Amino acid sequence: MRLRNIPAAMPAIEESPYCITEAEQYRGKWQSLFPKEQPLHIEIGMGKGRFIMDLARQNPDINYLGIERYASVLYRGLQKFEREENTLPNLFFLCVDAGKLPEFFEPNEVDRIYLNFSDPWPKDRHAKRRLTSHQFLECYDKVLSQDGRIEFKTDNVGLFDFSVEEIDASPIFQITEMTRDLHHDEKMNQGNIMTEYEEKFSSKGNPIYKLIATRR
Repeated sequence: MRLRNIPAAMPAIEESPYCITEAEQYRGKWQSLFPKEQPLHIEIGMGKGRFIMDLARQNPDINYLGIERYASVLYRGLQKFEREENTLPNLFFLCVDAGKLPEFFEPNEVDRIYLNFSDPWPKDRHAKRRLTSHQFLECYDKVLSQDGRIEFKTDNVGLFDFSVEEIDASPIFQITEMTRDLHHDEKMNQGNIMTEYEEKFSSKGNPIYKLIATRR
């Protein structure tokens, strides 16, 4: 599906006080952006932002950054935020490529990474673009704290199987929890916050796959 370009997106992002347009200037200093120094969690590929907004609202003792590569997508999330919930001092947004995370974060600066319903990039030649590829795992290693973790959800069984294989083969990370039917897994579904995609897919009876990965 082609992403529709919205000409007003980038100007709105650049003017918004909730979006950080020069992220590299905060490298090693992200805590200075927030009112309080707290654990820092990021969502990569935040889409319209429902998930991370709900997280920030429910967890005022954690600082959050929503990362979205595409300006037109982030713009929709920003509109939602400004319309519904613009009183969250523990949440900001970035329009950057996740492959450049080490340019924006120092080692050990991020405590948790969320990957929700990422683009499956189904063609084999695009495997390295998948957010759970070994290339991205190596990238996360450069910013994630020693006791940090990665939480990944998808409805795409092919992407999930690929992710399991990549993490199992990784010398850095290991899977500590996993389910192939999140909404019927009492333990892993406890406290689960659904994204827009998750609600849509699960309403059609599709199982949701989830794994949690930590350092070996």
